[in-house]
Amino acid sequence: MDSVALYCTAALVAGGIYWFVCVLGPAERKGKRALDLSGGSISAENVKDNYNQYWSFFRKPKEIETAEKVPDFVDTFYNLVTDIYEWGWGQSFHFSPSLPGKSHKDQTRIHEEMAVDLLKVKPGQKILDAGCGVGGPMRAIAAHSKAHVTGITINDYQVKRAKLHNKKAGLDSLCDVVCGNFLQMPFDENTFDGAYSIEATCHAPKLEEVYAEIFRVIKPGSMYVSYEWVTTDKYRDEDEEHVEVIQGIERGDALPGLRRYSDIAETARKVGFEIVQEKDLAKPPAKPWWSRLKMGRLAYWRNHVVVVILSAIGIAPKGTVDVHEMLFKTADYLTRGGETGIFTPMHMILCRKPEKASE
Repeated sequence: MDSVALYCTAALVAGGIYWFVCVLGPAERKGKRALDLSGGSISAENVKDNYNQYWSFFRKPKEIETAEKVPDFVDTFYNLVTDIYEWGWGQSFHFSPSLPGKSHKDQTRIHEEMAVDLLKVKPGQKILDAGCGVGGPMRAIAAHSKAHVTGITINDYQVKRAKLHNKKAGLDSLCDVVCGNFLQMPFDENTFDGAYSIEATCHAPKLEEVYAEIFRVIKPGSMYVSYEWVTTDKYRDEDEEHVEVIQGIERGDALPGLRRYSDIAETARKVGFEIVQEKDLAKPPAKPWWSRLKMGRLAYWRNHVVVVILSAIGIAPKGTVDVHEMLFKTADYLTRGGETGIFTPMHMILCRKPEKASE
């Protein structure tokens, strides 16, 4: 009887692990499996050390003295988190307004399609995705608009993942990805018929530098739209809780200091853009964008069990548990930022490069 009970217990444990990892593991049917979690381009034995270096560098984001090192640590960050993001969130590394009756996947797609609709590009024209990640938005936008989309990301591992996904989706003829720094892009002046950034330029130490580069590479008369991470008019520097929440978001998302909402249009004008529209897409009647984070708490604990097990048996690199815990804490700060109204990840600005840009 004891042997039967032992056998049954072992079978249940094995079945539970299989259910956790193989059935519930993938965020999407075409996403990342738990068994494939890695440190991106970082070798497995160096993941823990790279995480410690990252955490030390972004300990106090607004006090970073070596801004020139920020791109390298943003690259490190995405090596550490890309697989976890794909597995636990999906291929689009951004938020979107909650829409009644719509799935998370549809909400994400609608948010992405709105960006390209604002650009008013035609099929066959060339547009830029500045900070493309693994290309979730790129694929939705290319499929919707039939425009040719070129994405740029600083992370070589994301380039490989994006190209793989593009091919699987049958969109590699419309989508291309290059590895590079969007502060110094490898494109000629006046190359693109439009450009967009979805929650990406927040990683730039100076917003003016990335806006100036985008201004340079798009054609006169073309449009640029960006969804920006910013503090809102409700944020107060003297409020200790506000400061704690914003610093928590910055540390856990590789941000060298969040901008205020009022800085965005001012910076765009400074580099030569005309402002066409500016709006916080998170404000009512939009439903809370952070609701997905709150509903995902059970999924986090499920995923965390998987990560701990895979790390313990040597499948996931050492340090993966630390990275996963960091992202969970950051999700809490993001939720608090949304609930208090002091932070938004979707401050939208639509700009135009004048037909005759000033020299």
